[in-house]
Amino acid sequence: MKKRRWQKSQSGRDTIKRYKLKAYKQLRDQFGYPGIKPPWGSLCAVNLNTGEIEWKVVLGEYDDLTKRGIPPTGTQLFGGGVVTAGGLIFIGASRDEKFRAFDKDTGELLWKFQLPVGGYATPATYVVDGHQYVVIAAGGGGMQGTESGDYYFAFKLPEN
Repeated sequence: MKKRRWQKSQSGRDTIKRYKLKAYKQLRDQFGYPGIKPPWGSLCAVNLNTGEIEWKVVLGEYDDLTKRGIPPTGTQLFGGGVVTAGGLIFIGASRDEKFRAFDKDTGELLWKFQLPVGGYATPATYVVDGHQYVVIAAGGGGMQGTESGDYYFAFKLPEN
């Protein structure tokens, strides 16, 4: 008897597995950069009442391109951002392994910190004894193909 590769779910749908992703492939140019026109990564703010983009900034850069005078191109992003009540957006996500803070109203870059490996996790924020902190896990590796590590970084936010 021939073995079935599918089953009927409780709803009666055909649940056969016809396709399986065996690899994560990316279109790259001859130098290893994404094979599409930049920007390759961006952070944007959308007005949820109107659906309009309020601002958009390039997120991430390739140092070797920047050193050649090419403006930041952005990088592929893995991970999200967190917004504080004080109006800051914190995000890692980029291949350049930087952790950044932006003004949520303007998109202005206010601060950045070079992590030892990529911070591809979504940051978290918490309060202890009345002081607010933001923390990010930096593990690198994964789909970005960068060096792996095992770090957590917590930053105390200013009072004002």
